Amino acid sequence: MAEQSPTAILEAEHHVIQKIVGAMAVLTEGLEAGQEPPVETLGHIVEFMRTFADKCHHAKEEAHLFPFLEQRGVPARGCPIGVLLHEHERGRTLVAQLAQATEAYASGNVSTRDAVTEALRGLTELYPSHIWKEEYLLFPMSHKVLSAADQQQLVEKFAEVEAAIGREIHQGFERIAEKIVQGTHAL
Repeated sequence: MAEQSPTAILEAEHHVIQKIVGAMAVLTEGLEAGQEPPVETLGHIVEFMRTFADKCHHAKEEAHLFPFLEQRGVPARGCPIGVLLHEHERGRTLVAQLAQATEAYASGNVSTRDAVTEALRGLTELYPSHIWKEEYLLFPMSHKVLSAADQQQLVEKFAEVEAAIGREIHQGFERIAEKIVQGTHAL
């Protein structure tokens, strides 16, 4: 089996996140057209973003990739690392807003539809450009400044993150992403 690079691992996770972002866009359009979003789907999106996107994906970047890059001379402030960290925080804020709005919506408070819509819209606007910055700015920079030994060490650190979360949890969220996408296409 060929060894994976740390950026290939992160890019594969981006593909899963992009599926959810696409589903969020469909839900946003539906909400704007007066459709009622499935509460269960909204809950799955919140859990996906908290666990897969943040505790798995962002953790690999923040706890491991970014510090390695900083050790190799990439500044922690400004672009790309400082900007990406700011966007991670913005994403967490939007997910928290979505969670709160979804909880209120699930309890029958339909007046929170606008809050659900705004949080979904914010996430669908944030993530495509965020992923672009990582794949077209950060990752090429990583390839230039990280040695083969650094990259191997990152792959090992990423495996530790996976082990802490549980590989089956990660794979379960990949399956949930597929179900969410299929469900939103049926709307």
